[in-house]
Amino acid sequence: MIRLGKFIVLIVATMLLVFPVASWAAKNPAHLFFNHSLLQGRDFSNQSLPAAEFANSNMELAKFDHSDLEGAIFSKGILTKASLKQANLTYAMLDQADFTEADLSDAVLVEALFLGSTFRNVKIIGADFSDAILDREQIRQLCEIASGVNSVTGVATRDSLGCR
Repeated sequence: MIRLGKFIVLIVATMLLVFPVASWAAKNPAHLFFNHSLLQGRDFSNQSLPAAEFANSNMELAKFDHSDLEGAIFSKGILTKASLKQANLTYAMLDQADFTEADLSDAVLVEALFLGSTFRNVKIIGADFSDAILDREQIRQLCEIASGVNSVTGVATRDSLGCR
């Protein structure tokens, strides 16, 4: 029985190390839940929404400009034509999200998770993807359009993606 307890503690400790977003969210319990919501055209600009949850939500044409969304969860979200200009999405979970025609200009996307997300006709001028989790095809696609330098971090978009 003691071995099982130690095993569970080891698993939990490993999860907190591997998934810092979850541990960050646990320290900030006053976050908002918008999971499975219809949020088309909603304006979330200039708001502080750290660790807010928007998973499986439709946010087509929504605005998140200049918002603090550190550690937010947008997994499987529809962000078609959404505006996230100068948003802080550090540590955000953006996996399997649809960014078709979205505007991520000058956004801070440091250590964000993007696996399985689509980026058709996305705007990323000045976006900082430093240490973001992207697959090779996503990086190739984004490097084709990458330009600019992030006004907050001073990092060039091409450098943050590791473009050649």
